[in-house]
Amino acid sequence: MYQIKFGTDGWREIIARDFTVTNVRRVAQATAKWLNNSNLPKYCVVGYDCRFGGEMFAQETAMQLADAGIKVSISTGFVSTPMISLAANKGNAGAGIIITASHNPPAYNGYKIKANYGGPATPEEVSKVEALIEEVEIIPKHNFDWYLDNGIVSFLDMETMYANHARDNFDMNALEKMASSLVYDAMYGAGQRIVKQLMPNAEILHGHYNPGFKGRAPEPILKNLPEIGPMIASNPNFKCGLATDGDADRIGFFDEHGNFVDSHHLILLLIEYLTQHKGLSGKVVKSFSVSDKIQKLCELRGLESITTKIGFKYICEYMVTDDVLIGAEESGGIAIKGHIPERDGVWMGLVIMEYMAKSGKTVSELIQDVYQLVGSFAVERYDLHLNNDLKNLIVNNCKSNNYSKFGNYTIVALEDVDGYKFRLDTGDWVMIRPSGTEPVLRVYAEASNSQKAFEILDATKAAILGE
Repeated sequence: MYQIKFGTDGWREIIARDFTVTNVRRVAQATAKWLNNSNLPKYCVVGYDCRFGGEMFAQETAMQLADAGIKVSISTGFVSTPMISLAANKGNAGAGIIITASHNPPAYNGYKIKANYGGPATPEEVSKVEALIEEVEIIPKHNFDWYLDNGIVSFLDMETMYANHARDNFDMNALEKMASSLVYDAMYGAGQRIVKQLMPNAEILHGHYNPGFKGRAPEPILKNLPEIGPMIASNPNFKCGLATDGDADRIGFFDEHGNFVDSHHLILLLIEYLTQHKGLSGKVVKSFSVSDKIQKLCELRGLESITTKIGFKYICEYMVTDDVLIGAEESGGIAIKGHIPERDGVWMGLVIMEYMAKSGKTVSELIQDVYQLVGSFAVERYDLHLNNDLKNLIVNNCKSNNYSKFGNYTIVALEDVDGYKFRLDTGDWVMIRPSGTEPVLRVYAEASNSQKAFEILDATKAAILGE
């Protein structure tokens, strides 16, 4: 029988091929055993995002948990991953389960496990669940309505819980002034209703239910967001743009000119706002693929920084044990002090807009302020879809340190925290890493500007592919 393995962030597979009712039941059975073997509360919150079959898979999960003696609260409709994490934390649940494949293409669905502290379950705990997955599928004892009628499974309005939590933590008057200047691209994802609720005057794109995402992967990167930039550029009333992925835990952002603002720049803005305007402190925990400028700003602001492997679960481990100001990934997953230890695209968007409102500055002006401190820069990325043999060959070449140059760029050092980061003689870097969620080889480069970063990427691509 198909072997279920959790990747960088949950178990994800193509719907109907490997992501099936049978396999979801097997994972849910293992989750129930893990929870019953633990000292955690025998209570679980379950939800699903906008992907095909989400409600059915969530109900199957809930029934498996219920048959194992675990009380279950299931969402009243589609929810974001941060809503599940918040509900697990506020409800003192043993765990939270969200049926989502996050930013993956529409053909995928997935299964994420959230811990009772309101963030990803640790790699150690996920491994325990994996080890308990059996080959035998257990059919639920009753239909879903029976569990509802008998009070073993109940509905929980997690969206309202999240909305109230947001209103308690933000200056809503400041945000209301920003609402009419915002263009929000929901990407047909789970953030669509909450942004309409919190920012009712915002211009909403792709804010209705479409489980196929109109054929576009709901990842909030520039190539997947062709409409939002031109809308902002053509209308002076719009001052910023926000986009979130399928389960709304990742952020994409645009400035007042319609230019895409990547996560590296957003992380710097958040550090500045939290330290210089809100008076907060703490460690900065960042993934291996982020800009060197984040380390430089940490040094300027007297903040300790920690670099982790790629995957928010590694960042979260620090957030639940240490005094962490911000935990951040290159891919748009960011968490901050005062909220749950979980990536949250909507929440980060609200923080940036609150910063704009409080400072009276535009996004590009705030970025220029940061450039005065750390210098200008750009980080660019190629996603190379390669066959496994070629991908493995490249990874083995990196592991064996077989590369000495990429075109005209000489390699002077190699770091291998997670993937392979090559330091170049120009002071720039390029990084090669296989994706943990997709059949892709990712190549990143940082330089003083975008053109130079792409030149490094092109040289690297040619070298590793033998072009």
